[in-house]
Amino acid sequence: MSPDLAADLSREALLMALLLGTPVLGAAAAIGLIVSLAQAVTQLQDQTLSFVPKIAVMAGVTLLALPWMIQTACDYTTALFQNVAPNLGT
Repeated sequence: MSPDLAADLSREALLMALLLGTPVLGAAAAIGLIVSLAQAVTQLQDQTLSFVPKIAVMAGVTLLALPWMIQTACDYTTALFQNVAPNLGT
């Protein structure tokens, strides 16, 4: 395997991880912003208040996006095996 191929595979793996994590992390950031805004408006400064909504939203987004995430990961893995196998001997 050439160094260029290894670098390309590493780049693609990092992009795939970013793509698969984006929906959950984006939802966590959005709900964190909303809860922080609500805390600022109501002057309620409890640090533990933001955890329950974040966990609930992240679990919901994960359940909704799970079929897409699994299909995307399976497509990536299939393409990886098909593209890497011929290049292993070189």
